[in-house]
Amino acid sequence: MTALHPASRVLGPADTAAALPYPALVEELARLLRDDTVHVPPRMVLPLPGGGSLFVMPAHDARVAITKLITFTPANAGTNRPAIQGDVVVFDVATGARALVLDGPTVTARRTAAVSALAAQHLAPRLDGPLLIIGAGVQGRAHLDAFADGLGVREVVIASRSEASAEALARHARSRGLSARTTRDPDAALPDCALVVTCTPASGVVLRARPGPHHFIAAVGAFTPKMVELSPELCRHVALHGRVVVDTGDAVHEAGDLLQAGLEVNRFETLAAVVAAATPKRGPAARTPGPVLFKSCGWAGWDLAAARLGRT
Repeated sequence: MTALHPASRVLGPADTAAALPYPALVEELARLLRDDTVHVPPRMVLPLPGGGSLFVMPAHDARVAITKLITFTPANAGTNRPAIQGDVVVFDVATGARALVLDGPTVTARRTAAVSALAAQHLAPRLDGPLLIIGAGVQGRAHLDAFADGLGVREVVIASRSEASAEALARHARSRGLSARTTRDPDAALPDCALVVTCTPASGVVLRARPGPHHFIAAVGAFTPKMVELSPELCRHVALHGRVVVDTGDAVHEAGDLLQAGLEVNRFETLAAVVAAATPKRGPAARTPGPVLFKSCGWAGWDLAAARLGRT
């Protein structure tokens, strides 16, 4: 086995999280979207026996090259084994040396939540919440922390198929000084929650109620054409009466919620276009009246941003 380069650092989950504080990560994501040296080829997804997948996700800018190697194993849900496992390997472009190895699941959780927070900063009609989180797993906790740290959210409502998981996340929220409660009916909770995140295993629709003009929904659980969290009627309603934004152009092949609603995904703007419309002096571009749906599918560029921050 080849030894790591002497300059390499190998960070476990706790150290990876400490290297990626949410406010700084949100800022780094915005910087990456304005960096024209960034190159991100399509990711490769290799199906594995038993229903799992191997993801190979490379990216680089002028100084840093990365590859994220992770497995996604849906069958691990509900067990003591994580659904996502792997690493992000970081290289120095000038020397080719490995500079850093980050814990893959931690990077995935934190950069996904930070992308949602960045989108909310630019798109949400209201940022004060409350925040409705549907799905109380790793991504649920990451989004709770990101929205609390990055947006100042102080009140959360949590829905999960597992009451124990929902209550555990509520306890975590209260330990941070937030107001938190659980609900068995996210559709009924929707009218009172301006911010919504769906981060479930995406094995079926979890939100059907039509959002109002003050709603921002970040849908992150479905990242293949066959996965879904939002009803087709909800997606079509937002497309007709509000605004749909996708994280990247790759969503045209991956955004199961939108594809199953029969929507032409390539006509929706990307988060990069939204960020480009903002300026340091004017801040985010004018928000469109009506509900906003931000569809996040994942992109190695987000992992590159995490690697850039982790190296500092």
